[in-house]
Amino acid sequence: MSAAEKENEKLLDLLKEKARQVRLGIIDALGVGHRGHLGGSMSCADIVTALYFHKMRCSPDKRQDPDRDRFIMSKGHSVLAQYAALTLSGYFDRSVLATTKSLGSLLQGHPERTTPGIEANTGSLGQGLSTGVGMALAGKADNRDYRVYVILGDGELAEGQVWEAVMAANNYALDNLTAIVDLNGIQAVGKTRDRYRIDNVPGRFAAFGWKTFEIDGHNMAEIVETLDAAASVRGCPSAIVARTVKGKGVSFAENTSAYHNNLLTAEEREKAIASVMAM
Repeated sequence: MSAAEKENEKLLDLLKEKARQVRLGIIDALGVGHRGHLGGSMSCADIVTALYFHKMRCSPDKRQDPDRDRFIMSKGHSVLAQYAALTLSGYFDRSVLATTKSLGSLLQGHPERTTPGIEANTGSLGQGLSTGVGMALAGKADNRDYRVYVILGDGELAEGQVWEAVMAANNYALDNLTAIVDLNGIQAVGKTRDRYRIDNVPGRFAAFGWKTFEIDGHNMAEIVETLDAAASVRGCPSAIVARTVKGKGVSFAENTSAYHNNLLTAEEREKAIASVMAM
């Protein structure tokens, strides 16, 4: 094995362990007997991990740096994954996770800019990519070299505003923008395709002039390789369609809408922790 291969293997091992810690952080933020979005937070946990601990230039001591990379969780209900990553990055203490969704807490059920490290308020689905387009356009206008990353849910793609943003991003050749679709196939009350059929998601982005990639959203090597490839795209925005598993890592929550917005009993919490540790 070459030195480069050893270094890459070391990086992937580090990111996999960080992803485990992000998943444990999600469980901490959910707590016991408090309703929260486990399924979609778990499905994007590996992607969020790769963004924060491999790809993005951002840190707690440079929160106001005009050249920091921006991240928007457009499917705002999955912010538990982002909170866990921000904790691991040092934006706030891990103990704060236990206060999530409490009155007056720094961490609410959807992203708010009052939380350190949050770039945009989201939660009204369909708006995050438009915000990302604005940030990317501002970066171009100001001759900044930052990148903007936006994670969308597959159910969110039914919102017309998403496709207006897709058209605008290509019109302005925003090659500093990457959209990542968390394609887990399940939304609040069942399978996404049974509620609003959006077939061939990669083809739809490509039809609007985006450079499009398809990956296994839980394969860390693929995630890293594709984020690096997207950053090298010139002349158009990039889209990564990540096929994921709802609730990934918590065996009893995988591929079911029951844990889209749920609460955990004390027994389920322990089972969830054991399941993540066994990954």
